Amino acid sequence: MSDSGGSAAWRTVLAVLLVVGWAVSAHLASAGIGPADLHTVVAVAPMVAAALIAAWHSPWRFPSTVLLALVSIGALAWGWTWLSSHVAWLYYLQHLGTHLALAAWFGRSLARGREPAVTAMARMIFGDTLSERKRGYTRGVTLAWALFLLGNALVSTLLFAFAPQEIWSVHANLLTGPLIGAFFLAEMLVRRVALPPQERPALGDIVRAYRARSGSADLSSKPGAKT
Repeated sequence: MSDSGGSAAWRTVLAVLLVVGWAVSAHLASAGIGPADLHTVVAVAPMVAAALIAAWHSPWRFPSTVLLALVSIGALAWGWTWLSSHVAWLYYLQHLGTHLALAAWFGRSLARGREPAVTAMARMIFGDTLSERKRGYTRGVTLAWALFLLGNALVSTLLFAFAPQEIWSVHANLLTGPLIGAFFLAEMLVRRVALPPQERPALGDIVRAYRARSGSADLSSKPGAKT
């Protein structure tokens, strides 16, 4: 294995361990197990980090980031007592917000005049040689993802409102990842039946297309890059 391949493998393992660790921590926090202050830090850190990253990439990079950092510190200091006693709400809002945002992204791409999200992903691999059958299939997969995400958000909300908190936490924090993996697997199995072999991308093709797309996006975002 090359050095680059070994480095990529280690990064993948580290990412998986971080995701699993975060999920377990979220479950313990939502179930009220362990130090509340530590769980609150873990809960708010991703939201604050995402907001700061967005501010850093805004046209007013420095002032907006500094202002947001100061506002975040002040808001957390003011509401820390409430936050540390309602940690489950933080994780519920994260879970709900992520699902609704992704569902909106998939759903919005189905609007008239737009290209469905999964169709665009397929075009990254196959170029402009997409058959009518593949375009129809990828449009259906885009709709399926939107409905799956909305359905999981609805289940999470119902469990959070009516079930014991531990039950909701198992679903939201421990089972969401496996449910998404199961949906991926189900879609792969359906794809084998719905599409001929030449129209089914291999996993390696998907990874290479994603890396190529990410690399070109990084280059285009650098100062002085040609447009």
